[in-house]
Amino acid sequence: MKLSRLAILTCILFCLGGSSVMAFGTGNAVRVGSTAPDFTLQDLQGKAMRLADFQGKVVFLNFWATWCPPCRTEMPSMDMLNEVFKTTDFVMLAVNVEQEGRDTVPSFLERSPHSFTVLLDLEAKVQNAYGVYRFPETFLIDKQGRIARHYIGAYDWSSVEILKQIKELIVAE
Repeated sequence: MKLSRLAILTCILFCLGGSSVMAFGTGNAVRVGSTAPDFTLQDLQGKAMRLADFQGKVVFLNFWATWCPPCRTEMPSMDMLNEVFKTTDFVMLAVNVEQEGRDTVPSFLERSPHSFTVLLDLEAKVQNAYGVYRFPETFLIDKQGRIARHYIGAYDWSSVEILKQIKELIVAE
């Protein structure tokens, strides 16, 4: 009985991770309170964006994939959250983790457009630096570049509790 449960859990982990389970078991997961690993990724237009360039802003860093139903489910509320805080010290970065993201993401966004910035992690370097292997996975990074919160799974980003958490980070010095 224990063996079959383990087999089922292992299968679930690998199914949830899709083709991007390279981070599984690496021990690289960043922790709340630690400095967010810096990175540079390209957006869909090929413009390089560096996390360090957003120092002084609250960064919503979300890891997702087009094949991930929970990722797709939370995107409308992410869009709403981005609209609420777009005129404040807040930036939303949605990191797509698919190797073929350059091909899959544009067509996905044509069918389901969003206003937040999408970055491509084609080689899973940032995914691995953050220890991400469950999708979606989100980090809130404070103005000093530290991980303030870590969320695993899909959330309603327009909930009162989430809005309050983010606003507290934005108004903090």
